[in-house]
Amino acid sequence: MTKLLPTIDHPAQLRSLSRADLKALAHELRAFVLDSVSRTGGHLSSNLGTVELTIALHYVFDTPKDRIVWDVGHQTYPHKILTGRRDQMNMLRQWNGISGFPRRSESEFDAFGTAHSSTSISAALGMAVASQLKGEHRHAIAVIGDGAMTAGEAFEALNNAGVCEDTPLLVILNDNDMSISPPVGALNRYLVKLMSGRFYASAKEGMRKILPPPMLEFAHKLEEHAKGMVVPATLFEEFGFNYIGPIDGHDLDSLIPTLQNIRGLRGPQFLHVVTKKGQGYKLAEADPVLYHGPGKFNPAEGIKPVASSKKTYTQVFGEWLCDAAELDPRVVGITPAMREGSGLVEFEQRFPQRYFDVGIAEQHAVTFAGGLAAEGLKPVVAIYSTFLQRGYDQLIHDVALQNLPVVFALDRAGLVGADGATHAGAYDMAYLRCIPNMVVMAPADENECRQMLHTGLQIDGPSAVRYPRGTGPGVATQKRLSGVPVGKGEIRRQSHAPAGHRVA
Repeated sequence: MTKLLPTIDHPAQLRSLSRADLKALAHELRAFVLDSVSRTGGHLSSNLGTVELTIALHYVFDTPKDRIVWDVGHQTYPHKILTGRRDQMNMLRQWNGISGFPRRSESEFDAFGTAHSSTSISAALGMAVASQLKGEHRHAIAVIGDGAMTAGEAFEALNNAGVCEDTPLLVILNDNDMSISPPVGALNRYLVKLMSGRFYASAKEGMRKILPPPMLEFAHKLEEHAKGMVVPATLFEEFGFNYIGPIDGHDLDSLIPTLQNIRGLRGPQFLHVVTKKGQGYKLAEADPVLYHGPGKFNPAEGIKPVASSKKTYTQVFGEWLCDAAELDPRVVGITPAMREGSGLVEFEQRFPQRYFDVGIAEQHAVTFAGGLAAEGLKPVVAIYSTFLQRGYDQLIHDVALQNLPVVFALDRAGLVGADGATHAGAYDMAYLRCIPNMVVMAPADENECRQMLHTGLQIDGPSAVRYPRGTGPGVATQKRLSGVPVGKGEIRRQSHAPAGHRVA
């Protein structure tokens, strides 16, 4: 059988293929992604889920002239492979290799750099408006996941875009019922309810199979009126978008004609596609969280647990929070959609009434914690250092200036390796130290981390404990929570100036 994937180095070559060839290409592309990620590590489940959508977008739209903005961007490996970077995938997320996220300096097909969520609609709208102002005819497409739709910036952009009546903007909601952790919140419940309207599409397909041609023509004329009775106006239509869907995001025979039709429409369009994280690899389908960002593994065997005598700092935090909650009923835990990554799985199981996953909404997470603290509770916000940047105004205005006792557990502080600059916690030390009332702590080992977290809980004001990704040096943690003195540090190494030199 002829291999199609090695012949595709540019989307223009993709557009010459037949529909049957595209389906074969999807099979090859999915296998290539699985093999590639198993060798280098990286994001897997999300990329397996966007294979057909990626092919359809590059097949229908004239990329790179038409702009595609991938929200978060951890699902862009198929996009990279089809846009001339297939042979560089062996250096994915490595020194001098290609990024695991879209990067403007890497390819003209990476229209906008992404790695934090919920920015795509704003960026794509800016591109669409710019094309109008410059008198250029191009489309701007934002591909956003259902988890990323929980952030305020996404709705701010929808609100703005809905009044731009002639703007060539397409928003694609990639609805896979997952962000990284399982979905939460009212928006997820709304999407589930909207999905129940799929019986309309199923009924329509059934009618097509059983009705004779004259009746089909009559049914087609009644379709729009019937649809209004079966599928109510959506939230997105109320924002001013023309809503289409939901459709199967793995069915090229549905995706391609739908996108071709949308390409000829004016004004902001909203396409709702349903995909499955981990599609085509049974182990990832069964556990998309485990296979979200694996290291190297054997695809035939799957991910095997690796035993370690050392605890990660994330594990130290998770154990401490459970112990603190056991001792004090006022302790609550908050995460912006990072239950597993921040070590809160056991806390949620043991203290479900005091566990709050607010979705990908860092600004809300910080102010929500401030409200809890104002009423005498002891909120602990478990958040990656790089994501706290997204709640910086709230950190200052809603917590620090009011001197509210909120503990910020900053995971992934410092350099994080393969995830690159967008995920490095390189700025927290600088941006926290200039905030009034804030106590910043950095542990040297696992036990100091545990005791500093306890110290933060005793401080009558905001505090942050920053700790790195991965394991510590192997220091045993003391069960007893004794804390550490505030305002004191240890000198671990002291330099001595050579004779005749002064140290400024």
